[in-house]
Amino acid sequence: MSSAGKTGAGPTPSRRVRLTRQDRLRQLLDVSWDIIREDGTDALTLGRLAERAGVTKPVVYDHFGTRNGLLAALYQAFDVRQTTVMDAALEASEPTLAERARVIAASYVDCVLLQGREIPDVLAALAGSPELGRVKRTYQVAFIEKCRRVLAPFVTGNDLDVASLWAMLGAADALSHASAMGDITPEQAKNELFRTILGMVERNAQGEL
Repeated sequence: MSSAGKTGAGPTPSRRVRLTRQDRLRQLLDVSWDIIREDGTDALTLGRLAERAGVTKPVVYDHFGTRNGLLAALYQAFDVRQTTVMDAALEASEPTLAERARVIAASYVDCVLLQGREIPDVLAALAGSPELGRVKRTYQVAFIEKCRRVLAPFVTGNDLDVASLWAMLGAADALSHASAMGDITPEQAKNELFRTILGMVERNAQGEL
């Protein structure tokens, strides 16, 4: 038999694809969410993550340093997604109180639901550590400041009571998590948060604090 048509002596072994640092980070975070979704936050360790992601432990340690670093990165990724979604929706909305309130309510609830039932586990883990608690509070303060800037034009004097904003955030967390757990529907969560935001602004506008 002629060897003229042969293309090689045998199959070429597949080469392992090297990911960029950013792509590897994204992969590790995705796998981390999978672990939490399947087995809960307690099952998420750097060793378990390395095994599931098919990488060595030093790769995981290089990205996160500690388990707390990993949890902080997960919350940061969630916050970035939430901020991106909300900013885009606000940009496209009409500059009315009703529309601004509707965007804030819908964006907050939708982002929690997009991440799924694992978000309450991560938030609980954050609350269990002073270090992680500070990380969570940093993002909470940034969210409150964003809402203050968006809603202040609808209040006389362009200011909102800080206590009211924290109360609104508490309602947003409670309603979105209840929806994620299936206790209420997404629409119920969005509608109630929408009414909460409207009520907060109206009370501030009337000076009823």
